[in-house]
Amino acid sequence: MTRHQQHGYEYVDEGQGPVLLLLHGLFGALSNWTDVVAEFSRDFRVLIPVLPVYEMPLGQATVPGLVEYVADFVDKMALADGFTLLGNSLGGHIALVYALRHPGRVRQLVLTGSSGLFEDGMGGSFPKRGNYEFVRERVGYTFYDPAIATKELVDEVFAVTNSNAKCLRMISIARSAQRHNLSKELGKIDLPTLLVWGLNDTITPPSVAHDFARLLPRAELRFLDYCGHAPMMERPAAFNTCLGAFLRRPAPAQILGTPISASVG
Repeated sequence: MTRHQQHGYEYVDEGQGPVLLLLHGLFGALSNWTDVVAEFSRDFRVLIPVLPVYEMPLGQATVPGLVEYVADFVDKMALADGFTLLGNSLGGHIALVYALRHPGRVRQLVLTGSSGLFEDGMGGSFPKRGNYEFVRERVGYTFYDPAIATKELVDEVFAVTNSNAKCLRMISIARSAQRHNLSKELGKIDLPTLLVWGLNDTITPPSVAHDFARLLPRAELRFLDYCGHAPMMERPAAFNTCLGAFLRRPAPAQILGTPISASVG
């Protein structure tokens, strides 16, 4: 993936066609979406902004501050209405708030391991500065298979948590996400919504996925087994199958207005 810099933003812009805008999580990076970009840039224009979670002014390091950043990015990139917005973890939370604040701009939503209702982001505690083993354990906690938490990934997160300035912003955003519960607002999002969830997600457990499916009027839920909080990384082929089926049809199926739930092996 090639990074671009324009209008003060750093982002990936691959392929042509309908826009698929991807939002990473608090500890996320552009590389989280490598397999999604490879699969869908053949038929879609895939855009991924780098969210400034560790660089933005501390007073703006909140969910609303990041929503405004995404809104400005959409405007600067002159995206036409009707794009698909996909978010993982904190990125899903941002996507939901963006859809609430900018009705008519988003055609459909895809959420995977989204916060907004409940999130146990660091196993009930915030990162401990300078404690590598703590960070290694918490990064492993993200996945069903802790081996996916490579040393490179752990080192990247450790570098963040070992910086006072970055850690303060991360804690500010994490606390903002915990405060910003959307349970009373989700019913207003009348958009086709795909929920793809790891059946073994311990950060936003399957019960959270069921709550999203119940509260979002036009949601369908797909579970991936042997999968934690980042399905697009841990089960990329299965994730892409679910996403492709959703993107390539006019709207998710519904049965008498009841959200559909299914497991994918």
